[in-house]
Amino acid sequence: MSPQAHPTAIVHPKAQLADDVTVGPYTVIGEHVRVGPGTRIDSHVVIEGWTEVGERCQIHSFVSLGAPPQHLKYNGEETHVRIGSHNVLREYVTVNRATAFGGGVTSVGDHNVLMAYVHIAHDCHVGNHVILANAATLAGHITIGDHAIVGGLVGIHQFVRVGAYSMIGGCSAVGQDIPPFMRAAGGYRARLFGVNTIGLKRQGFSDDRIRRLKQVYMTLFRSGLRLAEAVKKVRNEFGTSEDVQVLLNFLDGTKRGICKGSDDREEE
Repeated sequence: MSPQAHPTAIVHPKAQLADDVTVGPYTVIGEHVRVGPGTRIDSHVVIEGWTEVGERCQIHSFVSLGAPPQHLKYNGEETHVRIGSHNVLREYVTVNRATAFGGGVTSVGDHNVLMAYVHIAHDCHVGNHVILANAATLAGHITIGDHAIVGGLVGIHQFVRVGAYSMIGGCSAVGQDIPPFMRAAGGYRARLFGVNTIGLKRQGFSDDRIRRLKQVYMTLFRSGLRLAEAVKKVRNEFGTSEDVQVLLNFLDGTKRGICKGSDDREEE
């Protein structure tokens, strides 16, 4: 059995496609591309550069993978896109390959849904079980944690980190890190609006875990304490909690700063 490519598709003879890969009409696949078993590539897709796609992905029409980074310092170096398994990439998704000075790899993990018009720029790293809604836009060097949800028309600034199990509301502009487990939204600059309670419940978090995270959120972002003082207080009171350790480690690693808490009343 060999890959099933439509007669109008152009597949470079050196491209490595698993035997059961299907390739739709007018798709173009370049020399250094590798595609794993069970992946379906629809019509008018372009996969170029040093791009690797895992198993059983669904790549819909007009997707572009592995195009050069939109960076003025890029000069044709060998850099990569690595996409894991069981991902859904809807129409017009773009994933650019990395820069040599930014780590050399743009990566997407497993079991992700990238809705129409999502853009993932150079040197970004998207985890597992992530949902990026329509036209979510990631500038360079962004990291998205596992199980995060990014709403439609969200724009995220370079070097921002989005923590695991967080949720960003649609049409938000994100200029600073979004901590794990939190909700954020805001058009001009996103702010935190408490714990992502519904999302955590859907992922099996117990009421006790969620209650503890709410207490920590109030101390960190609503107590009026300076962040360093609030972190010290949280570490003393809740430091044995694994969730809290994940949250505090994330805060310690920030380079762009942490998104501020909203003054609006929290939803219960």
